[in-house]
Amino acid sequence: MTTQGSDSDSPAVRVSKLGYVGFETPDPARMIEYYTKVLDFVLVDESPETAFLTTGTDHHCVVLTKGEAKGRTTVGYEVWEELGDAQRRLREAGYDVERRSDIGPGTPDVLVLDEPGTDVPLHLITAQDPSGTKGYTPLRPTKLGHVAAFTPALEPMQKFYQDLLGFKWSDTVGDFFVFLRCNADHHAANFMASTKLAGMHHVAYEMRDPDHLISMLDHLAKNDFRLAWGPGRHGPGHNLFTYHKDPDGNTIELFTQIDVVHDEAKGYWEPRPWHEEYPMGPRTWEVDLATVNQWGIVNPEMLEH
Repeated sequence: MTTQGSDSDSPAVRVSKLGYVGFETPDPARMIEYYTKVLDFVLVDESPETAFLTTGTDHHCVVLTKGEAKGRTTVGYEVWEELGDAQRRLREAGYDVERRSDIGPGTPDVLVLDEPGTDVPLHLITAQDPSGTKGYTPLRPTKLGHVAAFTPALEPMQKFYQDLLGFKWSDTVGDFFVFLRCNADHHAANFMASTKLAGMHHVAYEMRDPDHLISMLDHLAKNDFRLAWGPGRHGPGHNLFTYHKDPDGNTIELFTQIDVVHDEAKGYWEPRPWHEEYPMGPRTWEVDLATVNQWGIVNPEMLEH
């Protein structure tokens, strides 16, 4: 496998931001309570079957739909291009794409295409309607940071995201786990190769800093949500991390201090004291303890593939 992929100079479209992720849940009320009372999200819109929640000014970053318990049922990305031009270029690249106005509130104009090798529809938008949410709260995460998933074919998936959607390669662990970015943040999407597991690996929400993260962890504990892994510091991305399970059993990461690129021309991460080399840029990591967690504690379940 080619770890860096092709980083095409002319992708069909250019994704600029991870917008939202969808979940199916057998108990929407329970999940709404978790997101609003525990994670401090705002419920923006609700129907008997679907709920839309946000951390900020975008209409939503989480969509809950009644069904079987399942994470990453859809993923929405913002793109730089006008949607008519994006639709044309995607079709010229050989992909079926549909333009729809009925996806849901907050996104009246959406391009829909299938992610290769999965049953996950991708939604491409230029922006969302405003949520109307104002003010500051001491607990709420700052944003939806990234979504990780399993894939039976890692190289084609990486090629799809880089060549078609304009993502850039950030890091690879061994030959089975790739990290891809669409803006300055180290990754918005990451994929783990697996022939026995499918679906979402985890979803991650960003906290402002370690103090913010600690405040949320104390709040989780008061609401009887215990950590499955962490705190620790990953090698790729170098983010300070914690993981817990939501009421449906989805793995939720809360993180802070993720690597960022401040100068695309130079292409290396903003220097941090915990980096392994200087300057620190994209690399292929050995599969070892320090790669998974610089602080030394590993949860084998998170590495199963």
